[in-house]
Formats: sequence, C-alpha cells, structure tokens
Amino acid sequence: MKLGIVGLPNVGKSTLFNSLTKGGAESANYPFCTIDPNVGVVPVPDGRLKLLGDFYHSKKVTPAVVEFVDIAGLVKGASKGEGLGNQFLANIRECDAIVHVVRCFEDGNVIHVDGSVDPLRDIETIDLELIFADLEVLERRMARTTRSAKVGDKAAAKEKVMLERLKQHLEDGKNASSFELLDEDEEKSFAEINLLTAKPVIYAANVGEDDLSDDGQSNAYVQEVRKYASEHGSEVFVICAQIEAEMAELDDDEKQEFLEDLGITQSGLDKLIQASYRTLGLMSFLTSGEDETRAWTIRIGTKAPQAAGKIHTDFERGFIKAEVVNYQDLLDAGSYAGARDKGLIRVEGKDYIVQDGDVILFRFNV
Repeated sequence: MKLGIVGLPNVGKSTLFNSLTKGGAESANYPFCTIDPNVGVVPVPDGRLKLLGDFYHSKKVTPAVVEFVDIAGLVKGASKGEGLGNQFLANIRECDAIVHVVRCFEDGNVIHVDGSVDPLRDIETIDLELIFADLEVLERRMARTTRSAKVGDKAAAKEKVMLERLKQHLEDGKNASSFELLDEDEEKSFAEINLLTAKPVIYAANVGEDDLSDDGQSNAYVQEVRKYASEHGSEVFVICAQIEAEMAELDDDEKQEFLEDLGITQSGLDKLIQASYRTLGLMSFLTSGEDETRAWTIRIGTKAPQAAGKIHTDFERGFIKAEVVNYQDLLDAGSYAGARDKGLIRVEGKDYIVQDGDVILFRFNV
C-alpha cells in the first residue's frame, strides 16, 4: 500500500511524515522546504504478530508495510508551474490513496500561505490543482483517441464520447471519483488514465494538543472537514502532528504512557492505517511458524489461490488447498496439533474467501 501525503505549505504535512516514518524530511516555517518527494516505509501495527511469534518462537516477525510519499506543499497554480510546479503531482499518480493534511489549528507563529486558517478553502485549492492536472492528462488522451476515431476505430469512437463527458465533469469542478461509468469498456479506459481525483482521499485534520482528547469534537474547523468528507464519501482522522513528532522519539512503553497521559488510546499512525485499510478495502492474513511469522495485505474478498500468490506466484499457480485457522482459535488451543484435534483447522479449496486474521498454511504443487 502506497499513500501520498499532500497539503498546502505549513499545514503540518512534513511534520506528520517525519513522525510517521522518522524519515527526516526537512520541516521549516516557510513554503517549499520540501524540494523532493520523500519516501518512507512504515510497519503496520498488528498486535497479532507478536502473539503468534511468541506462540511459535519464530526467528523473525515481519509486519505488513505502508509506503508514504511526502509531496512538496502545493499552492494555487501548482498545476501551471506555480511554487514547485506539477512535477510533484506525478508522484501522487503512483499512490493507492491520497492523505490530505488540513490545518485545523490557530498559531500566529506558523505562517499560513493564504494568510488565515480556512480548511474548506485549503481543500478546494488542492482539489482544483488536482483537477487541472487531470484535465491536462485527459486532453492528451483525447487527442490520441480522436485521431484513432477518425480512421474508423469504433472502440476509440466510443471512448471519445466517454472522455468528452469526463472532461465536462472535471470542468464543472467535480472530482473524477464521482464520475458515472456506464459499462466495462468505460471502466477499463477510465482506469488506464489513472486520474489523481479518482483516487480515494483520507483527510488528516491537524489540530493542537488541546483538541486531541475529544477527537476534535469541540474544534469547529474539524467539524467543517468532517461534514465535507462525509458529503464526498471520504474518511477523516484527527491528528496532532507535533505530538506525533514527540512520540516518534519514544519507545513502545513510553509511547503508551504518553498516549494515556493525553487521554487518547491510539496514535495518529494507528488511526491513519486503519482508515487506509477501510478506504482501500484491505485486510491481513497471517502465516506463522518457527522460521517466520508474517502479515500479508490483501483486498477484502480475495480467494485463497490469489492470497497464496501474494507469497509467491508458484503458490497460486500450483495451489491445491489451504489449511486455515483463526489466529485467536489457534492461540486458545495451545498448539497447532491441539487446534487440529478440536476441529478448528479447516481445509479450504480454490473458492474460499480469505478472512482477516486467518492463519494459513498453503499446499501447492508445481
């Protein structure tokens, strides 16, 4: 899973990135301090892994990972070259979802690029830049499609009609994610264009420390963002980037104590990853043994052979069966043999839909 972090300058975007990844992206109180997209790979917190690792005395425990890409602060006109221009927008195209950091705190010491705190204006600024960038991509696609349609390509002629509808949709200021596709051909063409505004968006409402304990309920800016996100089918999570930066320096026990002192139960990273999994329809299955305990990220609804293919293509190609047990049932049974004796281990075939928390042993032959 790859997430692109975007936002206006000085909204706490790079501070958040640093705290999530400890990646050391430069963070300063002026626009454009991030001059290259920073990339960090972060393990997905999953308490099940330690339990299973201890259960099997595994030599290695390997979590699933999330890749974060910190994009330089965008400003009005970025798609036309303002600020650092649209070179950074290309980096978002490779991401599965966009994390849009929105400033929801007042601080006279931190300059706002537009002079005042206004989350909805900030969201609109970023949205419009992404739409403008999408229109440029769309126009290039339309030029190629129009040429093909003129020489009698029926598929191109059909696609041209869809592209014209899509262009009007974007010009009306609407994101591609709300565009209605009429059939599988349109779905295929649409996916190939890989528009920025077609990607799912998760809003990170960056608040001051005082607004963390009630999850931003008393913060009017956060309520504006939540209302907007609800209307657009997006998730919101509340975070204090500065607090996350402080927690990044602590070990796990200290971090837990710090969270308790603040009156909260989850770190920003936990909230972000949970929101990302929900937004993208993802979950994890597990493999475990003496050599390694590991989490594997798959889409909800994935069948056993395709899940096996996440481990190795040979597993999918030569899939025979899957031995499946829920991780908690396995722990409660005390051993794999004990779980088998209690009938908790099931033998599943090619049509089995893998469930979150399944511990699976794949049988295959190639």
